[in-house]
Amino acid sequence: MSNSSSLNEFRLLAFADTRELQLLHFALFLGTYLAALLANGLIITAVACHHRLHTPMYFFLLHLALLDLASISTTVPKSMANSLRDTRTISYSGCAAQVFFFVFFFSAEYSLLTVMAYDRFVAICIPLHYGTLLGTRACVKMAAAAWASTFLYALLHTANTFSISLCQGNVLDQFFCEIPQILKLSCSHSYLWEVGLLLFSACLFFGCFIFIVLSYVQIFRAVLRMPSEQGRHKAFSMCLPHLAVVSLFISTAVFAYLKPPSISSPALDVVVAVVYSVVPPAVNPLLYSMRNKELKEALRKLVTQVQLQ
Repeated sequence: MSNSSSLNEFRLLAFADTRELQLLHFALFLGTYLAALLANGLIITAVACHHRLHTPMYFFLLHLALLDLASISTTVPKSMANSLRDTRTISYSGCAAQVFFFVFFFSAEYSLLTVMAYDRFVAICIPLHYGTLLGTRACVKMAAAAWASTFLYALLHTANTFSISLCQGNVLDQFFCEIPQILKLSCSHSYLWEVGLLLFSACLFFGCFIFIVLSYVQIFRAVLRMPSEQGRHKAFSMCLPHLAVVSLFISTAVFAYLKPPSISSPALDVVVAVVYSVVPPAVNPLLYSMRNKELKEALRKLVTQVQLQ
């Protein structure tokens, strides 16, 4: 193929060649997808319907659940449809849309996790200023900034990626359209602008990571200075779910994109992609509700109300 303008579709990597394994892949992805929809949907409904949860922490948690739902809906349904229909294709425009939304939701989630680290820092280290620094208007502005900035960031990435000439066929070694896999199809040296943008993205990623680490250094210092054991326990209960979600998000993403080339293979790349794109949206609600009494109580009341109707 001479260039990207001649492409009408891409061919994605199939999970299996036999019909039985294709149906097994469909069933596993369907179960995971439904679990993510249910868990995140319950959190969104609980936070929206219970007045006690109308606080900055739960406001950001609601946005995180929305992003988890959106991110898993970007990749999993198409992969399930391909397995069910025994096909591997995705249209050129569909691939571009998948790249845009994946980058958008993935980077927005990371931005939101950074904002949530700031929320925890203010709540524990300078609680007297919490109402001033994280009022309703401030929370809305921070959430809007996270969504708007990452929208423009994803638009830039997508436009830059699909302006590259593609001369190496149309087969992607991944179950969804991923920028590194598309760059492998590019002509010689035509991808350098996108590589430069990816390096800039890595710098932003590292900057947010440093901010989160420094926030938690200050948080743990403040917690360890608390005289009350009950106060320390409450502070840790507030922070550990967010820290667990951040650790899962960062560790899977770093391994996916920074693993040594010597251990890279198509099979491993697919497994890692499943771990960082499918597992977190399904697991995050569990991590957040595990040690959160207020959220568990709100979820219990919500389930009880549904059963009584």
